[in-house]
Amino acid sequence: MTRVLITGAAGFIGSNFVEYALHAHPDWSITNLDRLTYAGFRVNIQPFEQTFPDRYRFVWGDICNPWMVEPLVAEHDLVIHFAAESNVDLSVIASGEFVRTNVEGTRVLLDACLKHGYANSQRRILIVSTDEVYGNAWQDRPSLESDPLLPCSPYAASKAGQDLLAYGYFATHDLPILRTRCSNNYGPRQDPTKLIPRFVLQALHNQALPVYGHGQNTRDWIHVSDHCRALDAVLHAPEHHLGEVFNIGADCEKNVLEISRSILNYLGYSRDLIEFVPDRPGHVRRHAVNSAKIQSELGWLPLVDFEQGIKETVAWYRNNPTWWRAIIAQQAQSLPNYSDVYGFERWLAD
Repeated sequence: MTRVLITGAAGFIGSNFVEYALHAHPDWSITNLDRLTYAGFRVNIQPFEQTFPDRYRFVWGDICNPWMVEPLVAEHDLVIHFAAESNVDLSVIASGEFVRTNVEGTRVLLDACLKHGYANSQRRILIVSTDEVYGNAWQDRPSLESDPLLPCSPYAASKAGQDLLAYGYFATHDLPILRTRCSNNYGPRQDPTKLIPRFVLQALHNQALPVYGHGQNTRDWIHVSDHCRALDAVLHAPEHHLGEVFNIGADCEKNVLEISRSILNYLGYSRDLIEFVPDRPGHVRRHAVNSAKIQSELGWLPLVDFEQGIKETVAWYRNNPTWWRAIIAQQAQSLPNYSDVYGFERWLAD
């Protein structure tokens, strides 16, 4: 069996990757290290514990704790690093935890890999990052892997720090590191503070959908299942790609206004629910990545059409109230100013 350590796999992308990997790789035995913060939920991973008890185990722990991380790293062959603070709005008002988890946590993980013989070995370390590290994309083209990192939020800056730290460990210590920078994901099990699930749930409760500015901020949207397949492709890239970074995107740019209208259309609600609100500081106008490298060199292509994907995603949230109620109850206890910023907990009484 190939022993795989996945950090942060109780979150949105991590839990979807675990689900994908358990089916795609029957020879994998997966350990999930997660602290279960506002973005990691036990409800996301309980089905794996029940269905794959011999191939999946959950370990509660902090990525910043070397006494927790080192023994786990020592007993695994592959490391896939999702663990991160990822709420952009929260990073604007409380950046310390983002630096701690995203940068210091990555250092702890890489030091553990170095200590336990990953350098110059057949093992692999995959660092999962975001296209937000680029900042605003060029007006005339998507971001390339060779573009400078110009993050526009504390969250993005912390992920850029993670990204560069990982490369530094590759260059200095020959750790077998690969990195990815993915565009905006959507799909099942994304927490309700994120744009698409937030708009779906607000519409279902007949509440206004708050759109920053004029709603013209655009993102390149990719279904989480396509992202999972891309990560698998990068993890198994030929050895000469070690140290490199791969953009992952679906060439599907949509602005926030278009997203809100699509959601309301599939739910059958009036566009009158759209409410324009003042823009947030440092709000990036456009994120988009050029994915030609992963497509040409690793043979990956996105498969999920956006219109079909968003339709299925809207239906998933509509049909899974037990899931989002559990998530909201946990977030209300762990996110500062949750009632003032989101106010979702009042839906629990419905």
